[in-house]
Amino acid sequence: MQKIANDAEFREAVGGDRLTVAVFKATWCKDCHFIDPFMPAVEADYADKLALIEIDRDEMPELCEELNILGIPSFIAFKNGQELVRFVSKLRKTREEIEQFLDRAVAVAEAITPSK
Repeated sequence: MQKIANDAEFREAVGGDRLTVAVFKATWCKDCHFIDPFMPAVEADYADKLALIEIDRDEMPELCEELNILGIPSFIAFKNGQELVRFVSKLRKTREEIEQFLDRAVAVAEAITPSK
């Protein structure tokens, strides 16, 4: 998962026509560490459908305020710089819940961008 370090990198990552899911985390967050072991496999499973990027909430507080990130980990799907859907809650997220969200993000992205 590509780690994003500044606002310009974030805008570039989410600005393209590829579905990109931003994962907002923090080093102190126990629920963020809970998802770490299975996220590489999830990323591999969805590699042909989307890109995953990681943002440390504490390193980019202005962006997180702009996007209203309160609970972490939070997942927001973007395409062409526009937010499509988000998965934000204060509860621990399971692999199944994350995969359900990614499936929904793919479906929304496909619905707004008809295949040629």
